[in-house]
Amino acid sequence: MAATLAKPTTRSVSPNDVDLVVHATHWDPFQVLGPHEFQADCQRGRAIRAFLPEAAQAWVLDLSQGEPGRRCPMTRLHPDGFFEALFLDRREAFPYRILTEDHRGHSWQRVDPYQFGRVLTDFDLHLLSEGTHYQNYKKLGAHVITHQGFRGVHFAVWAPNAQRVSVVGNFNHWDGRRHPMRNCGQGGLWELFVPDLVEGEVYKFEIKSRYHGYMVEKADPYAFRSEYRPRTASVVCDITNFDWHDQDWMAKREKAQGLDAPVSIYEVHLGSWKRQVEHGQGFLTYRELADQLVEYLDGLGFTHIELLPITEHPFDGSWGYQTTGYFSPSSRFGSPEDFAHFVDRLHVAGYGVILDWVPAHFPSDEFGLVYFDGTHLYEHSDPRLGEHRDWGTKIFNYGRAEVRNFLLGSALFWLERYHIDGLRVDAVASMLYLDYSRQAGEWLPNIYGGNENLEAIDFLKRLNELCHHYHPGVLTIAEESTSWSGVSRPTYLGGLGFSLKWNMGWMNDTLVYATRDPIHRKYHHGMLTFSLIYAFTENFLLPLSHDEVVHGKGSMLDKMPGDLWQKFANLRALYGYMWAHPGKKLLFMGCEIAQWREWCHDESLDWHLLQWDSHAGVQRLMGDLNRLYKNEPSLHQVDFDWQGFEWLELHDWENSVLAFMRRGRKPDDIMVVVCNFTPVPREGYRIGVPLGGVYREVLNTDSSFYGGSNVGNAGEVRTYDEPYAGRPHHLSLRLPPLGVIYLKPDPVPAK
Repeated sequence: MAATLAKPTTRSVSPNDVDLVVHATHWDPFQVLGPHEFQADCQRGRAIRAFLPEAAQAWVLDLSQGEPGRRCPMTRLHPDGFFEALFLDRREAFPYRILTEDHRGHSWQRVDPYQFGRVLTDFDLHLLSEGTHYQNYKKLGAHVITHQGFRGVHFAVWAPNAQRVSVVGNFNHWDGRRHPMRNCGQGGLWELFVPDLVEGEVYKFEIKSRYHGYMVEKADPYAFRSEYRPRTASVVCDITNFDWHDQDWMAKREKAQGLDAPVSIYEVHLGSWKRQVEHGQGFLTYRELADQLVEYLDGLGFTHIELLPITEHPFDGSWGYQTTGYFSPSSRFGSPEDFAHFVDRLHVAGYGVILDWVPAHFPSDEFGLVYFDGTHLYEHSDPRLGEHRDWGTKIFNYGRAEVRNFLLGSALFWLERYHIDGLRVDAVASMLYLDYSRQAGEWLPNIYGGNENLEAIDFLKRLNELCHHYHPGVLTIAEESTSWSGVSRPTYLGGLGFSLKWNMGWMNDTLVYATRDPIHRKYHHGMLTFSLIYAFTENFLLPLSHDEVVHGKGSMLDKMPGDLWQKFANLRALYGYMWAHPGKKLLFMGCEIAQWREWCHDESLDWHLLQWDSHAGVQRLMGDLNRLYKNEPSLHQVDFDWQGFEWLELHDWENSVLAFMRRGRKPDDIMVVVCNFTPVPREGYRIGVPLGGVYREVLNTDSSFYGGSNVGNAGEVRTYDEPYAGRPHHLSLRLPPLGVIYLKPDPVPAK
């Protein structure tokens, strides 16, 4: 039999608790709202309470006897809309909904979110507080789930110094009083399950701090989707249902990305690779980009694509390096499902996808991570530790367990959910050194008095250990510009554990040399040979990245000295030398078509340049270099050991000529490379070689096919069986002006 209702004058809740809920200052609204056992005025039973500021009247629909439910009126205890219904002699839980009617007579029903138990388990809370929940993105943020038989969205956020946290959005008119969250205890976690919410809802967390009454609306740090800029709210998104087709790629990935495999990376900024004027913002979508990039890469022969950060960011001019959405692919190009399709499409076509990932700093936008709960939660409070003044950004507090867990979870998220093949970690040098870009007095030493950031070092080691443990075969790549030892060595040997390290020394020296007038290059010959002194101390990647073609540095073509012909010849020679040098390769978009202008993030590349044969020739050269690099084991198989490299001529500074040999694992698997960095053809140029026979000229950067003058060796040259420079045979070569030639010995011996 249904329980009777108590008299309207009976109250089971204190006026103070009512005021705290009405004014959205209660630290745990679940103690007040929803169903509760009560004892008041010598009466016992069950109370159901709700805060309904828009309601003129409200009823509890008792569903214990089924639909449509018995209508039980609620009593208004506060003029702002706090209602209560008391059921006498009824202590057991029963199903119900709340019916409300506003002042215009409009009515609607809702499932009370405060009748639901916790979603986060005690074990979740323990791991999250400890900083070892490496799938934290499955628990924090917004998730469409079924809970206690109801479909809805579970929200959870970390804000330990908040007095109150609420979920706000269109569904509650952005009113922080309506959906305050449950306080889960000392770990500072808050959660709320809101039934009947669906994918696509926009939301933020309204946080009222315990300090100084600070109140702010924050985007969800763990959001899977964000609104399109300039809007900054998070969007409920279910990312669990994408149908992947890349099983073949994933099965072979570990071998395809091994240190003995060819890795040639095309670095791309999706917002400016190509644009479409007929699109509202000019951006191609992830799906359009996938189709067009696959077609383009099929012609160019790169093995991988690296994306400048597509993690959500508010400012286009940051190129993505001022990230606010560490779990959210940018909405500029479509939905998370569209991005998954992008990766899947590249994988099916046989291309790896690497993401730029930015754990070194984050922007100070109010809706982001900065001063998150009224305290310096994610960043250091002391600006000598917590600010990058050069960039106007904040530095993560790597010593805080929850912050480390946030970043580690982000890295693992992209590898797991989006099948990403590698992470290029931005600005590692700024993480390693406490005095990075700081003057005396602007930084604090570590506990031993040194300038090493011990907490960041420990974080980077753990990052690499986890990435390689959970996702064998992925690449982790450090943008690290100093002489820090062991960046790409395993952590168990004292290294940081990265797969590869950018060779910034090679890049700087090579570009300085390449921009010199050829007549002066002989005085800078050591800038080319110096890189081989340290080339095998790390697993190096040779980068000609976006950083080299912005901020007044000029495009790669524009850097080159000489007249028009010499500029193109110099650029072709630079690429020929780079692709032969030990180390994996990276080239920024537009460099392969010899773009004249510096890169501009707001505009498409100058694809119209390809109507001229000089530009198209550079593009053809890049395709042939990549194909040769992939097909010849000598050019990639032994990249990180002296066994894979041998100088044939390194002292001819007078003629600015270099010659060297690359080796594969097999003794006779070799490639001879000769570089002439002057515009003077060299006739009868002798170099010693270990094998006799015919050497085929498999690539010549001066070929007319690439826009050159066709000076070379008519396709092949035969050795002389006379010792030279300590080797049993030698070649007499015709070296092209500002050219690089690749010579491969024919297996047929010389007569």
